Amino acid sequence: MIIGQSSAEKHFAVPSVKSCRTFNKSRLQLVFQQANSSQAAIAPRRRWYLLNLTSKTGIMSRLLHTTGNNMFSLAFGIGTQNRKEEWLEVYYPEPLINPSASLIATISSLTAYEGGNQALPLDPSSIRSLSEAVNIHSQKQILQQFRDASSPIVLTVLEHDSDLTSTPEAYLKLHLLSHRLIKPNDINLQGIFPLLPNVAWTNLGAIDLEEVEQARINARVSGKLLTVFSVDKFPILTNYFIPKGVRIADSARVRLGAYLGEGTTVMHEGFSNFNAGCEGPNMIEGRISQGVMVGSGSDLGGSASTAGTLSGGGNTVISVGEDCLISANAGTGISLGNRCTIEAGLYITPGTLVEVLDEKLEQVMLAKARELSGQDDMLFIRHSRSGAVQCRTNRQAIQLNSTLHTHN
Repeated sequence: MIIGQSSAEKHFAVPSVKSCRTFNKSRLQLVFQQANSSQAAIAPRRRWYLLNLTSKTGIMSRLLHTTGNNMFSLAFGIGTQNRKEEWLEVYYPEPLINPSASLIATISSLTAYEGGNQALPLDPSSIRSLSEAVNIHSQKQILQQFRDASSPIVLTVLEHDSDLTSTPEAYLKLHLLSHRLIKPNDINLQGIFPLLPNVAWTNLGAIDLEEVEQARINARVSGKLLTVFSVDKFPILTNYFIPKGVRIADSARVRLGAYLGEGTTVMHEGFSNFNAGCEGPNMIEGRISQGVMVGSGSDLGGSASTAGTLSGGGNTVISVGEDCLISANAGTGISLGNRCTIEAGLYITPGTLVEVLDEKLEQVMLAKARELSGQDDMLFIRHSRSGAVQCRTNRQAIQLNSTLHTHN
């Protein structure tokens, strides 16, 4: 007896998963009858789902214990490995957030998945079985296309949003961000850098750095040229996914893992790191650093900058509110509320001394900028003669040109 069992649970003795593998058909029917008669009285935290499997040897069964639909994510992916069969990158056509219990049950019955966070290589036989059993149309289509793949296929299941443990897991979380299934800073990316290999991104795909020269020779011998576009841990977003309703003038300046809301325009000098982005619509001509989220309607001017947390010792995650303007060559190391403006060429660091002015433009306090972090309606300017940084009430919110952001 388990402490906390209801009377129905005591009556309904559920066998172990291991013992289910030896059930015969009549025993299965008995279990179904017991389950149906007692289901209403069984506590939700101890729900059991019985899955029948058909094989060449007859009917098998597997009993899956679940605490409800609390699975974080899963996806079927196709990727690249080096000669040591180490993952270099993974492409997930359609990642899922909070997949259904029935899909998890199907996957558990046909693969080696036994819970937790796992990246499972799939052989042709498993891919074929899954393509026949999975009843989600989009996922079924993906699996059917994977049947004849020459590249390695992987099933990545994340039961929990915990620290990363593998390259396929890292790529899945980057996909979730760029597919707008989760927002920056709402996902655990701890441990991502050691798991992303430094890769040569070429016109022939991702290549291990130790294998580039041989690949270059092989290309030449076959009458081709190998072009290396970059050497980096993070790939280009648009090589994996194009978010709906966005314009990106230079695709190399937006990494996989960037969150770009619908209506966003990223101009040639704009940049968005992973785990960063904007709600949309937005005009991005400056830099959105890791961890920074920009609110709807805001404009980052040419070469404007936002302070991230990856280097320089900063550990404060900042955000930019709605309808803000960070003018050309300006920047911020503090959070901005809604309707804030920073004049061109002015960088506000947390320690910047700011003269706070009232409605009559008289100084009411001298504060460090961090004390103003997150406030609405701030206008940061420099006094034209003294050079002092001043904060006034911003009486005019910026407005984006709708024609630039509604026909993407």
